[in-house]
Amino acid sequence: MTQVATCLWLDGDAEAAARFYVSLFAQAEMGDIQRLNVDTPGGVKAGEALAASFTLAGTPYMLLNGGPHFTLSPAASIMVTCTDPAEQDRLWDALLDGGTAMHCGWLTDRYGVSWQIIPDGLQALLADPDPDRARRATEAMMGMVKLDLLAMQAAARGD
Repeated sequence: MTQVATCLWLDGDAEAAARFYVSLFAQAEMGDIQRLNVDTPGGVKAGEALAASFTLAGTPYMLLNGGPHFTLSPAASIMVTCTDPAEQDRLWDALLDGGTAMHCGWLTDRYGVSWQIIPDGLQALLADPDPDRARRATEAMMGMVKLDLLAMQAAARGD
């Protein structure tokens, strides 16, 4: 059977990053850690992790210690939709530790991976059939760093 997974290129720390991500999600599992017995051109020493695979909520990922040749950007991110505001806060805070917050629910974690931590209901709110409600919700969102669904809903209502 054909398998599909996202592979993210890191400059070291693939195993630590994978273990960190798995620790954050209830439905998460570590996969294989690939170790070579030779040094690589990317700087991985014999015995160190070249790659680490894991799943988050059934989605497979692999982190590759490829070296400094390529870097990640927010142009590709892992989107997490949270049904519980407390869960949204917990994930935001954990992933932001050592990272950088951006606008509209985006952050880059300490490993350089970009995430979108969004509340469930965001898409429906932004796609409201009433264009004025959708515009007000969108304008509210554009002024936020960490997304606040209740504040966006209030803005949509015109409160």
